[in-house]
Amino acid sequence: MKKIDYYIIKKFLGTFFYAIALLTVIIIIFDVSEKIEDFIENKAPFNEIVFSYYLNFIPYFINLFSYLFVFITVIFFTSKLASNTEIIAILSAGISFRRLLRPYLISAGLLGALSFALANFVIPHTNIEVRAFKQKYIGNLQNDMGQNIHFQISKGNFVYIERFNRNSSTAQKFSLEEIDSTGQLVYKLNTDKAVYDTISNKWHLVNYYERTINGLNENLIFGKEKDTTLNITPKELIVIKEDYEEMDFAEIRQFIAKQKLKGSPNVMAYEIEMNKRIAFPFAAIILTIIGVSLSSRKVRGGIGVHLGVGIALTFIYILFMQFTTVFAISGDLSPRVAAWLPNIIYVFIALYLLKKAPK
Repeated sequence: MKKIDYYIIKKFLGTFFYAIALLTVIIIIFDVSEKIEDFIENKAPFNEIVFSYYLNFIPYFINLFSYLFVFITVIFFTSKLASNTEIIAILSAGISFRRLLRPYLISAGLLGALSFALANFVIPHTNIEVRAFKQKYIGNLQNDMGQNIHFQISKGNFVYIERFNRNSSTAQKFSLEEIDSTGQLVYKLNTDKAVYDTISNKWHLVNYYERTINGLNENLIFGKEKDTTLNITPKELIVIKEDYEEMDFAEIRQFIAKQKLKGSPNVMAYEIEMNKRIAFPFAAIILTIIGVSLSSRKVRGGIGVHLGVGIALTFIYILFMQFTTVFAISGDLSPRVAAWLPNIIYVFIALYLLKKAPK
């Protein structure tokens, strides 16, 4: 590490955190103006607004705009270096352009690692309080799964529910089937109504019958009421909007595996989110190379031209990410490809611009 490395790293990180701090303040001001009616109408306490909502919201905003501001930061201070002829002086001193990239890549690597840690380990836990606040004071995040619910709760065990009411934790026309390894039905439970008791953690069955099959022998049991333990809870029958926001990396992987076992059709959004959390930190490094390659040349128009081109490239990246996400959700593209395709394309752009950069 030379003095020039420390100088560039200091400029890079200092400009980035200053810019992201200003953006956070501006976003909070706009968010307050948008939600002030909800806060007043629902009588949200000031300390909860500040500490439960906005203080926990800051890491999310920092990570959401991190790669955008990495790019803008690189272009901004590198353009200033170029306009002050500092880049020419550095290259004239015998430092190669690729050597000049080292402090940029170190800084981008640190910010990429920070983004990965925030997305996978910090933000999911801060989002628990944020979403609890939203649920209480802004809007309902929970919905039941609706009608004709059918999924696998464990290997060989299938549940069908005609209708579930989350307010009363009641399932209408509840059916449980167990299939053995040969594909034969060995057990079936039917009931007109199943009500979940949150105290005993048991289901209260009304007008039920149980059918047990053992080869050619069958056993039928009918009853009016019965309390029993089943491998399912009301929480699994409630859809929570974007609940992956509360899951860290290990939790979202476990959830995806569990939902695939159930045959859930909503697993695609979780797979896309998981892959985005891995792909996004690499965007900081790729966009840094593009930014340095674009802004290291002294041009007529100065910083304005570089910023214009840089912002355009960044928004194309964001737009491209949205397109691939839509194609993945529609089933035409795998979640992994959807998350990584923008990065792959921008790697080629970065290599091309690096080749054309001043030497």
